[in-house]
Amino acid sequence: MKNIFRIISFLEGVSYLLLLFIAVPIKYFQGDVSYVKMLGMPHGILFMSYVVMAIVIQKKMQWNLKNLGVVLLASIIPFGTFYVDKKYLQK
Repeated sequence: MKNIFRIISFLEGVSYLLLLFIAVPIKYFQGDVSYVKMLGMPHGILFMSYVVMAIVIQKKMQWNLKNLGVVLLASIIPFGTFYVDKKYLQK
């Protein structure tokens, strides 16, 4: 389960960065929404999977509510999921 969560965490982080730093600027500066449409759905699915998996593995990883909160908050902060991998998942 932990390895699956690490993969989802990595993919969610990458998809968020692609959306935030590539697709959205293209949308607003060039008026091309195709990249947002192409990346939006996969990112949404990965985001929901990240949240569900974090809740599922909370007990296995022995996270208290504060740690779970940090892990969940990291999903909406750019580069946050990479921090979670380094701090909470590589142990």
